[in-house]
Amino acid sequence: MSAHVLLLEDDPAIARTVAYALEREGLRTTHSLLLQDARNLLRHGAFDLLVLDVGLPDGSGLDLCREVRAAGGTPVLMLSAHGEEIDRVLGLELGADDYLAKPFSPRELAARVKALLRRAAVQAPAPLARTAPFLDDRAGQRMVLHGRPLALTRREYRLLACLLAGAGRIHARDTLLAAAWGDESDSQDRTVDTHIKTLRAKLREADPTREYISTHRGMGYCLDV
Repeated sequence: MSAHVLLLEDDPAIARTVAYALEREGLRTTHSLLLQDARNLLRHGAFDLLVLDVGLPDGSGLDLCREVRAAGGTPVLMLSAHGEEIDRVLGLELGADDYLAKPFSPRELAARVKALLRRAAVQAPAPLARTAPFLDDRAGQRMVLHGRPLALTRREYRLLACLLAGAGRIHARDTLLAAAWGDESDSQDRTVDTHIKTLRAKLREADPTREYISTHRGMGYCLDV
């Protein structure tokens, strides 16, 4: 069965061009003009990839990107008429997998969609990994503590997943930086410290009885389970 793409785009002419380019590549495409309509489609159906415009009459595709990333690991490609760096950075920070500024080539968009679908298929992780009291839903990029889903950003999830995979071991900041930011990062050690701080706060909110992440000065961080 061919992959199913949800296209959220309020310009009918652009939507027709994109849908035609995707369907020529054998990809089923469902088009939505409005943010709320796209939300309804996602509630009642499964999609393999989302192409989301930023500027919409009833909101922003960035909002839907945030919601989708919190719920699972569906690949997201963002579109924007502005081409401004702030849109691109915000989209990627919210969990978008790729970004394309208008005007764009429909063939390039189709190529990027296919690349994201291939990457998702190759990198699909084992669905669940349990290390009590944590449950790592790798397919959905979601972490559960004591049966309670944690509201983590993409970076926080990657940090916690790295710590959990090596629970009981000390992880250097460089290791955590590579795990959470990969090749995208020009960040410093302080970035890891800041994200660890917010991650600790979320873990504490879910379980105030203990501290899960310990600091080892000059060495790094350790997850104690």
